[in-house]
Amino acid sequence: MQETDIAHLGPGDREPSLILRQARKDDVPVIVAMLADDPLGATREGDPGDERYLAAFERIDANPYDELIVAEQGGTVVGTMQLTYLAGLSRLGAERCQIEAVRVAASTRGRGLGREMIKWAVDRARARGCAMVQLTSDKSRTDAHRFYDSLGFTASHEGYKLALS
Repeated sequence: MQETDIAHLGPGDREPSLILRQARKDDVPVIVAMLADDPLGATREGDPGDERYLAAFERIDANPYDELIVAEQGGTVVGTMQLTYLAGLSRLGAERCQIEAVRVAASTRGRGLGREMIKWAVDRARARGCAMVQLTSDKSRTDAHRFYDSLGFTASHEGYKLALS
């Protein structure tokens, strides 16, 4: 995947361009820090240097149906998300895109970066020929629900999870 300059954000274009690109191994610690930087993530995540994160990164990076994406602005990683492309028999065998682990760095929230990231992901899925983009959001994340609603997503299904540890 090539780096893609997707938007010039900020008043009068004074902020640097937002670039979305494939994550690299050296991005893993900052990605993990963003995942841990909220009340839910703080209970789930560990030391960003934990070798299990690097093993997971290697597996994601090697899979052609997974894309770990970072948003970079002014040389600093300010956002992340994972796109997974799922094959299925429903909808005439259509592929769907699952968006997971969307985070924007606390220092840059409220500037429209998350909106640009999700729009880019939807456009990427559309260009790939996906029939649907789907995501889940914890029930406690009411701000996130409003955000996804504003982008045209609908809460059409009830999601279930079973923790195995």
